[in-house]
Amino acid sequence: MRDIFVSGGTGYLGRALVPALVRRGHPVRVLTRGRLGSDPSLVRGDALEAATFAGSIRPSDTFLHMVGLAHPAPWKAAQFEAVDVASVRATLAAVKGAGLSHLVYVSVAQSAPFMAAYTYARARCERWIVESGIPATFLRPWYVLGPGHQWASPAGARKRCGSDS
Repeated sequence: MRDIFVSGGTGYLGRALVPALVRRGHPVRVLTRGRLGSDPSLVRGDALEAATFAGSIRPSDTFLHMVGLAHPAPWKAAQFEAVDVASVRATLAAVKGAGLSHLVYVSVAQSAPFMAAYTYARARCERWIVESGIPATFLRPWYVLGPGHQWASPAGARKRCGSDS
């Protein structure tokens, strides 16, 4: 089983994914700004500051990067730079020379013209990861649905994710 270091593990995707990885037997360490308590799987640090977590990355790790601005919208271009782009820059600085085995980056589908600033920021991050030479996988979801989200059905009714009503 691969050791997995997760940034964004306390966010929307991470809260569901981290327990699933643990159930499958992966040793997982999660970067968090919060309190550590007695949980040895938590690593205190800031995803925007490489120096706060660089020493916690092992050569055998798969680094799962899921940091991103919550609720992306076209008018949040400056925030994409401050959070999404800055976190990838910090990640690349933190893993430089660590002998990382694999980097998985949760990006975004690249065909969303109304979200041009978001897709541009994420595409730049992907390019930097490729240029780093680290073996990488990019996940490009169009949209992520989960608890609390709704979508329209063909009949015009609204349906809550995770519910049969």
